[in-house]
Amino acid sequence: MNDIALSNQPPTDELARLTLAAREALTDTMVERLAVSGANALELIDRLNDEGTSAALHALIDRLTDLHKVGAIDTLCDTLMMVHAVRNALTDNMVERLFTFFEQMINTVGNEAMGELAQNTRVAFEAAAEETAQTAPRGGLFAMLAMLSKPEAQRSLAFLLAFGEKLQRGATGGPA
Repeated sequence: MNDIALSNQPPTDELARLTLAAREALTDTMVERLAVSGANALELIDRLNDEGTSAALHALIDRLTDLHKVGAIDTLCDTLMMVHAVRNALTDNMVERLFTFFEQMINTVGNEAMGELAQNTRVAFEAAAEETAQTAPRGGLFAMLAMLSKPEAQRSLAFLLAFGEKLQRGATGGPA
C-alpha cells in the first residue's frame, strides 16, 4: 500500500525527498568540493563567453575537423608517439654525443675559412657560367683539339684529374 501511495504523490514530493536525501548524504568536504567544481565550471563558461576565446575555440574546432577529414590527426599522433619513443630511447651518452656532433658541425661549417671557400667557389662558378654562356660552341674534333692545345685548358684538366685522384684516395682511406 505504501508503494501505491508513493507513486500517487506528485513528482515535486519525490524531488524534495531526493534533494533531502542528497543533502543528508553529503559531508562538508563533499559540499566544499562541489562548490569549488561549480565555481570552476562557471569561470570556464564565463571565459567561453569572451568573444576572443570563443573565436579561438571555434577556429581550433574547425582546424581539428580539417585535420580529421584528411587523416592528419593520425599522422600527428603517430609523430608524437615516435618523438616520445625516441626521447625514451635516448641515453645521456647518446644526447651528449649528438650535441658534440652538432658542435663540431657548427665549428666546421661556421669558421671563416669555410665561408671564404664557399664564397670563392660561388664566384668561380658564376664567372665560369657567364663566360661559357657568352661563348658560342664550336663543334667538331678540330675545335676540341684547338681548345686542348691551350696551356690553361691543360692546367685545368691536370688539376681536375689530380683533385679527383686525391679525393678518391681520401674516400678509400689511402694516403692523399
